[in-house]
Amino acid sequence: MNLEFLKTLDLETKNDGTWSGQVSHGSSEYISSYSPVDGKLIGEVSVTTKDQYEAIITQSKEAFKTWRTMPAPKRGEIVRQYGNELRNHKDALGKLVSYEMGKSLQEGWGEVQEMIDICDFAVGLSRQLYGLTMHSERPSHRMYEQWHPIGAVGIISAFNFPVAVWAWNSMIAMVCGDVCIWKGSEKTPMCSVACQKILNKVLKENNLPEGISNIITGNAEVGQWMTKDTRIPLISATGSSRMGKAVGQDVAARLGRSLLELGGNNAIIITPSADLKVVLTGAVFGAVGTCGQRCTSTRRLIIHEDIYDKVKEVLVKAYGQLKIGDPLEVTNHIGPLIDKDSVNTYLKAIEQVKEQGGTMAVEGNVLSGANYESGCYVSPSIAEVTNDMSIVQHETFGPILYLVKYSGDLSNAIAIQNDVPQGLSSAIMTNHLKDAEAFLSAAGSDCGIANVNIGTSGAEIGGAFGGEKETGGGRESGSDSWKAYMRRQTNTINYSDTVPLAQGIEFNF
Repeated sequence: MNLEFLKTLDLETKNDGTWSGQVSHGSSEYISSYSPVDGKLIGEVSVTTKDQYEAIITQSKEAFKTWRTMPAPKRGEIVRQYGNELRNHKDALGKLVSYEMGKSLQEGWGEVQEMIDICDFAVGLSRQLYGLTMHSERPSHRMYEQWHPIGAVGIISAFNFPVAVWAWNSMIAMVCGDVCIWKGSEKTPMCSVACQKILNKVLKENNLPEGISNIITGNAEVGQWMTKDTRIPLISATGSSRMGKAVGQDVAARLGRSLLELGGNNAIIITPSADLKVVLTGAVFGAVGTCGQRCTSTRRLIIHEDIYDKVKEVLVKAYGQLKIGDPLEVTNHIGPLIDKDSVNTYLKAIEQVKEQGGTMAVEGNVLSGANYESGCYVSPSIAEVTNDMSIVQHETFGPILYLVKYSGDLSNAIAIQNDVPQGLSSAIMTNHLKDAEAFLSAAGSDCGIANVNIGTSGAEIGGAFGGEKETGGGRESGSDSWKAYMRRQTNTINYSDTVPLAQGIEFNF
């Protein structure tokens, strides 16, 4: 593998020829990053020590004093410059995402494009941090509200989107006047370092303190330093529901704020009127894109009994045509899972399907041979199940698609879709307006995202991203998600010569 693109990202060369994205040279412990593409060592990143963490907190607090007083449009200008730097590095950073995480190169480039898009969104937002004005019940008084930055925002992101989710949070938080401390996944540390280095360049060119954005590196213990730290008013965490529950408890115990974007168990309802060409595209990409490692990946197809056999037939045929291999080769559809632990989890899920009474329409397995030396490549599966099986009720982060049959009217399908603990993304395939509107109504999908005639996977940055129930209730990215990163202040101005008191109380001074 030619790793010349790492030079473009200014990741330092070590004596042994590997690449190092060391956060600090003061640590004696390192995380080794191995690519799931070929199993080779990419580089090492130092683990943040407690002393280094305290220094970062101090640096962030000092940087906040400068950053919060800069006018929001000026902060937006810094974000605009970062977006331009990302444009300059899109090819190299996209390749790093693909190589370190394992998603297809098109998806790697697409993830960097999401970063660029959220920068553009944040630049516009920097001139639109609106508050309301209200009429006071007291004469010669004016009431209004304004929004202020809250301080340090702790960002915990997952391996499956190693750069975009950080940008969703940090670019919005930065134009709001906050400073950011980012703990990326220990499975993709090089991506975190590359993003931070690019941002540091922009901050330095504008004579701004690096403490406006920092990264910390390590395992869950390092993340807990942030979740339990009263000096960090907001923790935005993306990951599994299990992880999110632990984060939520830690933050709630200190009365801090949490923004949780957690697991999904996403379904597409396929009605008798659905266009099967649309179904095939949406379902296949949703199920196998990123090797099934998206929180929005399609986990379940809820198919009307009248078309069940036909849908299964076209899906099985399509799965036979998928190309699996090196994700940096653009002709391949599917790359590897992130690591061998994920491979074992995937294989265990297949066995649980069979143990619980399901059948495999397509049974996946581990691929071997010269092109799959990392041991992380698997072929995708299609399983015929019932929705109440315990394995179906849980999120398996891998390319396993569950087929569930429904009969009767749409309400039965919606009930099946909603009958899982998670509530992130959902979709319906239909050509009937009534079905579409019923699905989007208050009695329809209970998810944070509900789509018609597109799949569950992916989202545009202009809309708020997140879900309900065990998905955590948080919203990132677009719409008015910016309010999560700020504090609301209600102001009243008395421009009269008296001070009217409530309930007619008087003081005769």
